[in-house]
Amino acid sequence: MSPLDWIVLLGTLGFIVSYGVWKTRGSKDIEGYLKGDNSMKWWSIGLSVMATQASAITFLSTPGQAYEDGMRFVQFYFGLPIAMVIISITVIPIFYRLKVYTAYEFLENRFDLKTRSLAAFLFLVQRGLAAGITIYAPAIILSTMLGWSLTVTNLLIGMLVIVYTVSGGTRAVSVTQKQQMAVMMGGMIVAGIMVVRYLPDHVSFGDAVNVAGKMGKMNVVDFSFDWDDRYNFWSGITGGLFLALSYFGTDQSQVARYLGGRSIAESRLGLLFNGLLKIPMQFLILFIGVMVFVFYQFNQPPAFFNEAAKNKVYATPYGEELRGLESEYAGVFEQKQEAVQDLVTALKAEDAGAIAAAQRQVNTYTAVGKQVREQVKGVIKKAVPEAETRDTDYVFISFVMKYLPAGLVGLLLAVIFSAAMSSTASELNALASTTVIDIYKRSVKQDGSPIHYVKASKLFTAGWGGIAILFATYASLLDNLIQAVNIIGSIFYGTILGIFLVAFYFKRIKGNAVFYAALLAEAVVLYCYYFTDIAFLWFNVIGCLGVILFGFILQGLIGKKKKELVA
Repeated sequence: MSPLDWIVLLGTLGFIVSYGVWKTRGSKDIEGYLKGDNSMKWWSIGLSVMATQASAITFLSTPGQAYEDGMRFVQFYFGLPIAMVIISITVIPIFYRLKVYTAYEFLENRFDLKTRSLAAFLFLVQRGLAAGITIYAPAIILSTMLGWSLTVTNLLIGMLVIVYTVSGGTRAVSVTQKQQMAVMMGGMIVAGIMVVRYLPDHVSFGDAVNVAGKMGKMNVVDFSFDWDDRYNFWSGITGGLFLALSYFGTDQSQVARYLGGRSIAESRLGLLFNGLLKIPMQFLILFIGVMVFVFYQFNQPPAFFNEAAKNKVYATPYGEELRGLESEYAGVFEQKQEAVQDLVTALKAEDAGAIAAAQRQVNTYTAVGKQVREQVKGVIKKAVPEAETRDTDYVFISFVMKYLPAGLVGLLLAVIFSAAMSSTASELNALASTTVIDIYKRSVKQDGSPIHYVKASKLFTAGWGGIAILFATYASLLDNLIQAVNIIGSIFYGTILGIFLVAFYFKRIKGNAVFYAALLAEAVVLYCYYFTDIAFLWFNVIGCLGVILFGFILQGLIGKKKKELVA
């Protein structure tokens, strides 16, 4: 990295942290620390909600997802706008009326303490794991690309977040996320413009889109139904809906964002703002990944994008074998490049026959290239058994480091760090809020002073930050990172959502029934995860419906038992 890149990176991060500490200093009570004195306007809520969801994983992994699999991941978000409307109509008024600090307080009013504690515990487990991945995801890639120690990178990201989150609580999170969103979206738009500019002079933007479409990357909507297919219209509009309902309606990292609004109307507008912009934002990030794919149809891509892993292999007896495969891959690319040029020419001439012939040639060479890449991964695995052979998470950052000019590299790295910080700050704040309000204040120390609970919140924020850093330091990559964090969420979100839906809409089901129903539903989800091939988005539906179904059955059995005892 050039000195200019370091100035841009460190200047951006330093400003965000300093601004967050300065702007939110002096919270003296739990209301101000955990709810930001209910001072947030709708647009601040909307940006904060988007920034919480848009982690570094989004900006690192999503373009790589599109590079490998095309645009179809956008279907994951199809249920989100519907969820925003449902939550705005039903959930927000209830939370405001009860004046809760966390979503789980409501469950004790509706059921009992053990159900509240169970939901809070499930949230703490899944969000605690997710916080570790949120730090680890950018750290593992940045440490590899920059040659830093993974531990140092984890500590840098984690400590930057802890400083301003401990200092200012919820308001610090929301205030800094506005700047972070500006950096994130500005940086990604610049990257998108640059990748299009780097295309050959004879390839227009329209040509690039047409090439991407002919190579199967513009697969935005797929109406075919398949239980095992992670991303299609049906899994997105149903599983994605349930996941969004649970995430935005019951996950404290999101609930805290809109509980800090000035009014019900401000909170509703903030969520609807997110619902309107989230799909276009994800479409844009995926589309940038597709454009990077097109760029690499005219420029030699690496046979494996994780250069650090390849460098380790060169120092082993497998080094020559790897170099031979890389040479073979380069030869295949030269032939494929000619076929792609023919495809562009045919598309410009609108010659259907020539388009079909060129497309067949491109597909043939693409398949051969994939086979060589698999052989490369096999050699890497033999030479360095502990190496991660999925390299899609390195596609975008590899492009940034190799092709973008000085200054923009620093800006894109600031995007990744900012995204990591924004999501991690929300998660740590939510973990601390839930621990203090639902566990510590409710079941451990009920008679503390306001300042005592502020201090406890700060300690728990720092504690969860330390746990997240430790988990990040000793974690290992789980599949594609953007999928990993959503898989972890899907394992728990459905059950939590089921508890809340029973609380809102099924008054007949009481505390004991829903508590044991939730345990049974979570067991079913875990069975599906470990022993079936069902796509993870459906876990949200299975967990949610499982709680409702088991709840009705158990409530019927409990009611029958009571009648027998009375008789």
